[in-house]
Amino acid sequence: MSTIRVRAQIADGVTTVRALMSHPMETGQRKDSKTGQLVPAHFIKEVTAEVNGKRVMTANWGPAISRNPYLSFQFKGAKAGDTLNMTWTDNQGKSDTAEVKVG
Repeated sequence: MSTIRVRAQIADGVTTVRALMSHPMETGQRKDSKTGQLVPAHFIKEVTAEVNGKRVMTANWGPAISRNPYLSFQFKGAKAGDTLNMTWTDNQGKSDTAEVKVG
């Protein structure tokens, strides 16, 4: 199951992408209430979006982004039916990708 829920809608030549990513986004500064130990940092470092293999957006993130981040952006040049791939990579080397048709 993907950790990314994404929609891409086109209107007047502008595609609006809305994405919700399920991720803990730990800063590495919070202490575990039971053990008192710091919870290790675990956050998304990079989010990319490609349409038909062409990159249309790159976001470089750090530990200051909230848990389960929401991202919205717009771009021009897509057509209805094109395929949008969105991928995130975190600081632990994990990643996920979601694919959606522009509609």
